[in-house]
Amino acid sequence: MLRTALRTVLAHKARLSMTVLAVCLGVAFVSGTLVFAESSAAAYRAAVSQDFADVALTVTPKNPPPASPASTPSAPGLDDTLVRRLAGVPGVAAVRPSADGSATLAAEDGTPLGSGHRWSKQAGAYVPGPDGKDRRHPLVEGRAPVGGDELVVDRRTAAAGGFRIGDTVVLATDGPVLRKRLVGIVDTRDARVRAGGTLALFDRATAQQLFASPGRYTAIDLSAAPGTDPVDLARRVGALLPADRAEVATGAAQAAQQATLTDTLTRGHTKLPMVFAGVSLFIGSFLIVNTFTMLVTRRTREIALLRAIGASRRQVVRSVLLEAALTGLVASAAGFVLGLGIAAVLPRLLSTEGNPLPDGPLVIGPDAVLAALGVGVGVTLLAAWLPARRAARIAPVEALRAAGQGPSRARTRIRGAAGAALLALGAGLLVRLTGAKDASEAHLQEALLGCALLGAALILLAPLLAGPVIRLAGRLTARFGIAGRLARDNALRDPRRTAATASALMISTALVAGLAVVGHSTAQALDRQAAAGLGAEYVIRTGDSNEGIDPAAVERVAGTAGVRGVHAVADASLFVGGGGRRISGVDPATVGSVMELDFVSGSVKDLGPGRIALSETLARELGVGTGGRTNGRIGTGQEFTPYTVVGVYRDNPTAQDALGLRAEVQQHGFLPGSVQRVLVRTDGGTVSPAVQQRLRAAVGGNPLLAVQDRGQIVREAAGTVGDLLTLMYGLLCVGVAVAALGIVNTLAMSVSERTREIGVLRALGMDRAGVRRTVLLESVLISAFGTLLGLAGGLFGAWAVGSLASGAVGQYALAVPWGTLLLVCVLSPAVGAAAAAVPARRAAALGPLEAVAKA
Repeated sequence: MLRTALRTVLAHKARLSMTVLAVCLGVAFVSGTLVFAESSAAAYRAAVSQDFADVALTVTPKNPPPASPASTPSAPGLDDTLVRRLAGVPGVAAVRPSADGSATLAAEDGTPLGSGHRWSKQAGAYVPGPDGKDRRHPLVEGRAPVGGDELVVDRRTAAAGGFRIGDTVVLATDGPVLRKRLVGIVDTRDARVRAGGTLALFDRATAQQLFASPGRYTAIDLSAAPGTDPVDLARRVGALLPADRAEVATGAAQAAQQATLTDTLTRGHTKLPMVFAGVSLFIGSFLIVNTFTMLVTRRTREIALLRAIGASRRQVVRSVLLEAALTGLVASAAGFVLGLGIAAVLPRLLSTEGNPLPDGPLVIGPDAVLAALGVGVGVTLLAAWLPARRAARIAPVEALRAAGQGPSRARTRIRGAAGAALLALGAGLLVRLTGAKDASEAHLQEALLGCALLGAALILLAPLLAGPVIRLAGRLTARFGIAGRLARDNALRDPRRTAATASALMISTALVAGLAVVGHSTAQALDRQAAAGLGAEYVIRTGDSNEGIDPAAVERVAGTAGVRGVHAVADASLFVGGGGRRISGVDPATVGSVMELDFVSGSVKDLGPGRIALSETLARELGVGTGGRTNGRIGTGQEFTPYTVVGVYRDNPTAQDALGLRAEVQQHGFLPGSVQRVLVRTDGGTVSPAVQQRLRAAVGGNPLLAVQDRGQIVREAAGTVGDLLTLMYGLLCVGVAVAALGIVNTLAMSVSERTREIGVLRALGMDRAGVRRTVLLESVLISAFGTLLGLAGGLFGAWAVGSLASGAVGQYALAVPWGTLLLVCVLSPAVGAAAAAVPARRAAALGPLEAVAKA
């Protein structure tokens, strides 16, 4: 049986090639993603290890100082006296004190540089050694900073910001805007910077003033002399540290912590390729099932003969599964090689100017190799198990009488009943979710289960639906004459084969249609919601800093040319009903000019000390209306106080959860007396780059402040939808590619099976163009059938889960992207026609006598 399996694979290598390609594509995504992930992690670890290679211990304060030295004393005990004492500890080779913090730099156009995370916007002191050079930050251009008005940056930051030696760099820590002259560019191995962050370095005194206090440090790194025991050194150093004020950690522990952080934040790079791999393998499984089913059907007499000469059913099953294993092994090997190419390309595709990935060699670990073999062989074996069982049921006498018998009516009825039951169960679960209004984990799991059951039902019912759907579509192909009618009859000849071929396209179309509808609906909801209630043309707001906007900056904005009016808003936390909310402190007399407030009851004019207005949602949760009272606390420095509700307004993201008097909110907010937003009205409602540039100049070009118009607010809120659209189009490409392989494979084998029939048609007068047209129209019919079922399933699923989306995204409403769906409807039959080109050309090339002879 082993020799039989080997001969069978070699005899049908051309027909199995499409199966190999489909599995190869999925294996390539899996192995390539794993190699890419391991290579990136190794590059990060190498960079971090080099960065901490000369650090044996690091001394840090137990209570790290805040970024602003003006608030509380910083780093008690970490001073020059401690540095000198640590330098005298036996076993310490060198001491490197540092004053580190965070600084946001502005690019040439005023926009902030960096990935958005404060931890990645590194800043600190340039610490020269005895030779005058900082080994951790070697200079590649210019010189080190020597005064309070100078700084150096790393070369990635310089490239991203367009900085050159001598330029004035605008930056901010947690306070006023600073302007420093760039005097040097350094290199760095800091993994946070290599992962998309920025680095700015100052002279020691300036860094201490910005991030600690004069004469103080935020950390002290110690290098060990050769042969020094790290444990003994840590014990000796710990004995010198101020009690309860400082602690010591090893350099290895810090390197591991930083590597873990960067690995966590860059782990998302592997998710998208893994999704493509899963879709490719899932859709490819239909191709495998179809291929082995057709091979078993063609070899019915051969299998019957094996049974007649003594082969058992178990041997037949093992023979077919061995063929599948060999096919999967070849596909795994080819996919792994292709995956190495994907792993080499992914860093270039996923890297951006602001978020580059580290460079490094490919790391091929055992996980990637085992995954390639396991996925390729495993998926192929699982998909071939049903055809193998079907082959084992062939009885010698029945098979020798007739080949290619269709399924019994009993099996067809069982399949139909199972499909109908799954359809009812899946549709019932999804319909039940239409009443849910929250995207809880339980509801999401129920939605996934319902979609899975719906997909399984469509797969089971596809052979039963193929007849009526293709007969209906066949009315259109009948207009092409005898070729169109033959195409319809050929598609109806074996509904199971037609359904199996169309299922791959059906699944990919359902995924794309569902994601397209949800993505389009979400984007429109975010468009309506992001700037809802905003009556101003521009919003100036603080970014990831808790610092407020300078009152002088608010006055400068009000005096900017083209500005008609400004309204300052103080934001703070509001603790009511056992949870935290957001309250906006406004001026009741003028807020109506910049916020579109729709009050259900009460009025904004009634705001005052101890009087607040609530959004509809918050009022409903608290069970209170206009005239009622509720206990609450603004910020963290106030006791719970009874507040009178003077109004209830429709939910409004600009107004947030509650409205209060600005003076009262400022008193207890993030920073007493500050404001966090400035809403700007312009003359004639003008929105232009010139106006925005003047507003940015009015706030001093502070990179901690965002100056945005309505459109920019909407685009920022809809950023995650772009990822969804990328996923959607990627799934479409992967699904269509695998489905095309299935169509090519099915039609090629179908043409081979109908060689005698094609010869008879040619003998009766059908020309080559007619034969080619017949095969092409058959492919279009199969593609249209799969597309129609996929659209129906995807649209139904998107409609059913829409209520969950409305719970997560306010103002969500179902919106059908007709353009995208029309593109899918046109693209799928076009791909089917393109996939049929080679089988159609092969069929048309057969002459009448040649076809009869080959048959």
